[in-house]
Amino acid sequence: MKILLFANTDWYLYNFRLSLIKAIRNLDIEVVLVAPPGNFSDRLKAEGFRLISIPMNRRSLNPWLELKLIISLISIYRSERPDLVHHFTIKPVVYGSIAARFAGVAHRVNAITGLGHVFISETIRANMLRPMVRLLIRFALFAPHGRLILQNGDDQDLFLKNKLVEPQHIRIIRGSGVNMSKFIPSNKNCSARKPVRVLLGTRLLWEKGVGEYVEAARLLKNEGAAIEFLIAGSPDDGNPASVPRETINQWAEEGIIVALGHIDDMSGLLGKVDIVVLPSYREGTPRILLEAAASGLPLISTDVPGCREIVISDVNGLLVPAKNARALVEAIRYLADNPNERERMGKEGRRKVLEEFDENIVINETLGVYKELVPNLMRTREEG
Repeated sequence: MKILLFANTDWYLYNFRLSLIKAIRNLDIEVVLVAPPGNFSDRLKAEGFRLISIPMNRRSLNPWLELKLIISLISIYRSERPDLVHHFTIKPVVYGSIAARFAGVAHRVNAITGLGHVFISETIRANMLRPMVRLLIRFALFAPHGRLILQNGDDQDLFLKNKLVEPQHIRIIRGSGVNMSKFIPSNKNCSARKPVRVLLGTRLLWEKGVGEYVEAARLLKNEGAAIEFLIAGSPDDGNPASVPRETINQWAEEGIIVALGHIDDMSGLLGKVDIVVLPSYREGTPRILLEAAASGLPLISTDVPGCREIVISDVNGLLVPAKNARALVEAIRYLADNPNERERMGKEGRRKVLEEFDENIVINETLGVYKELVPNLMRTREEG
């Protein structure tokens, strides 16, 4: 038996799906990974996985290049002949499903982890692309032996409203899960450290609320607040909404934020901060909020799809309106001034993640979707 997983970056496969990939391998199922080449390809190979690199420009609109990519995928699918394919994010979902159809791969699982730039942005380019993308998604998801995995009920409502998929083919699995033994609360004294450290850890896209975070940091710095604002993450050059590196460097030079860049040891970093903020405009199920909550940290996020799946205001964090730096200032100031509240919310957050978002829950739910399509696929060593 063989499963093929296709994502838009090797970074995504390594950071978000490595535990799932290992779980599949532990069932004596061959795993093939497909992604554009990147900095994490060698890490995946070092874990013992076979990775097929394909040239995919995520921002490309060149019809010839996109057709060549689809043809390459058809060739890979015909050569590998997987029993099931699992595609992640919109472009791999569309192109992978087209390739699977032409290659005769009947069993397809498509996971759309958030709606992406085309659906969130109100730029002229995004508005022009949106109808075409809707049409392509509808075509890609039309499969009698297919399943669509979404991460929250808001996305499900949107897909059904736009008639992109049959309701019986939708499954909701909230995120990629968290390793609860890796992300644990630190032993720090919440009231002892000054300045209070606030972290935004995400891909550096405007749609993640980076601008509002920096504006809030500037306002609080001007007040003389004893707060240090950290940003962990790198610009995503393949995304039109990426924050320019020069802009990030300028903020750091002004002393508004501390730019940490890409962080491999996120669990270690979370043990050194007091509050985690994600003022995003829309999410699937944001991993940083789950990891922070598992680490016993209070959360500040926006009252938008995906974020409100995790943050319950006044329980494990605070919710503020999207695109509102002033509201963000008030929330950060409140938690910075109230260490006991931070501790209480952190405990509630870890409890919630343990009950609802442990990676073992997510992996079992995903394997359950596979089993719906190919019952014999999930036969364990003992059963064999």
